[in-house]
Amino acid sequence: MSTRHVLGKDDIDYEKASGGGRYTILQDHAPTGDIKVDHLPDLVPKWEQKSRGGNKSPYEVWGKKYWVMDSAQGYVAEGTASWYGKKFHGHKTSNGETYDMYSFSAAHKSLPLPTYLKVTNLDNQRSVIVRVNDRGPFHGDRLIDLSYAAAARLDYHKKGLARVRIEAITPSQGQRYSAPNTPSVESVKPPETLPIKASDDGGAEVKIDSSGLVFSHLQLGAFSAEDSADKLKQRLFEAFDTRVNVVVNKQNDGLYKVFVGPFNGANELQEWQTKLQQEGFGNPVRVALIP
Repeated sequence: MSTRHVLGKDDIDYEKASGGGRYTILQDHAPTGDIKVDHLPDLVPKWEQKSRGGNKSPYEVWGKKYWVMDSAQGYVAEGTASWYGKKFHGHKTSNGETYDMYSFSAAHKSLPLPTYLKVTNLDNQRSVIVRVNDRGPFHGDRLIDLSYAAAARLDYHKKGLARVRIEAITPSQGQRYSAPNTPSVESVKPPETLPIKASDDGGAEVKIDSSGLVFSHLQLGAFSAEDSADKLKQRLFEAFDTRVNVVVNKQNDGLYKVFVGPFNGANELQEWQTKLQQEGFGNPVRVALIP
């Protein structure tokens, strides 16, 4: 005689906590140590097509239906923000991207994916620009889930919740958004594809561009598969949190190269080369990224 298992409350709670078995960590938590995010570059909103994934309307989660807005134009709301971290780190977001708790991203139930938002902590007036690429939060009356780095920028990562105002930023196609006192993309990160000049004598070679910026990096690996480069990036974050910036760059030869930097001068570069070696990341090569 066969017996049929009836789902009890504990089973249902496990199903929700594990995302139907998707997540190995049941209780979300912060990364180890107190990460620093002040050096992370601000996002610069730009026009993007709607993602192929994550924009189905309506969609259903745990028996409840949600509708996706046709446009984020003019959207402003106030409510409670939470954050999500290590449990979801490295897993796919609703639009098929990989969640990175060290980037400025967010989850929202009804905004089109992707949407750029200015999020302001109403208790301290700190603000951050995030890119919505995920769905949620689906519990309580929370308005938005921010990535751990975004919550840290707003200084509520240790509290868990914050009162926020969110405002959609919707540049039209071809328009470039520029916030007051916000550096442009070119001033905070190298272009998508960069030729590289390695140092022959072990010294740091640099390139000074027309704006006077000096780009000096350490190369830690070169891979034919993007997944391998992303795994190295994740190892670096696990070892150092966000104390340094990690860039994965596809070169003209098809290789995905992993860089750490830029650094403020040869002394800082040498210091980090030693730290990386001590943490088992081989012998990083000093390079100049030339625009």
